[in-house]
Amino acid sequence: MEEFKITTDSSVAIYEGLKKAGINFIVSVPCVNLKKLLNLIDDDPEIKHVPVTIEAEGFGICAGAYMGGKNVAILMQNSGLGNSVNALTSLFELYKFPILMIISQRGSPGESIVGQVPMGKATTKVLDAINIRYYMPKTPSESLELVYKGWNLSKTSLEPFALLFEIRYW
Repeated sequence: MEEFKITTDSSVAIYEGLKKAGINFIVSVPCVNLKKLLNLIDDDPEIKHVPVTIEAEGFGICAGAYMGGKNVAILMQNSGLGNSVNALTSLFELYKFPILMIISQRGSPGESIVGQVPMGKATTKVLDAINIRYYMPKTPSESLELVYKGWNLSKTSLEPFALLFEIRYW
């Protein structure tokens, strides 16, 4: 059984999970909830971080990095999930590439921006429709373990795996 550190900091917990999982290549699309996590990643010389402007581009870059031997993750907001369905199905599902998706789930309970709510309601339905398994960690200590487990499930099954982090998580 793996030992996991106890932390109360939501961003640090995800970062520690990524490190423990051996993730060494991360693509990201900015989100205010991911800001501290992105800073931790940028400060880590063992992780190659590639910021992109659209999620589909990030998935393509991650596919190439995986083929080059990297352990890959994408950090994104759930609003970009709809833009990524083709890349997830036509590229990752078809060619059996693993990827860990760290998704800031905007529009979840506690969201203050009404425009985020529709996609917040649709996120799990989209993942279910394209057969992507996911966890929804509720606490930092739970997320550290689930980031590690999520990558291992993705790597073993050779398919994408998502972790959804609701507003109240942050």
